[in-house]
Amino acid sequence: MRIKVTHDWMMAQTTLNLRGLKCPLPALKTRKALTRLSAGDQLVIECTDPLSAIDIPNLLRETGDVLEESRQDAGLLVFRIRKGPPA
Repeated sequence: MRIKVTHDWMMAQTTLNLRGLKCPLPALKTRKALTRLSAGDQLVIECTDPLSAIDIPNLLRETGDVLEESRQDAGLLVFRIRKGPPA
């Protein structure tokens, strides 16, 4: 797993490379990463587990965070998530 953090103006963007991990690890690591972000920060998840296409959106319904983009290209799933306000 590799983590890359960049700061753009006032909000951070974190990219989490979860390629090769199988269910339930991508969803669990996404949940953990979201707990470290501030409201408005962006988290980009890159993974290869096909079940993540179901697990990540379901996780976000639970957490209240926003899925801004979801795409799949040649077996790579990419999710762009915006951290929501505290519950």
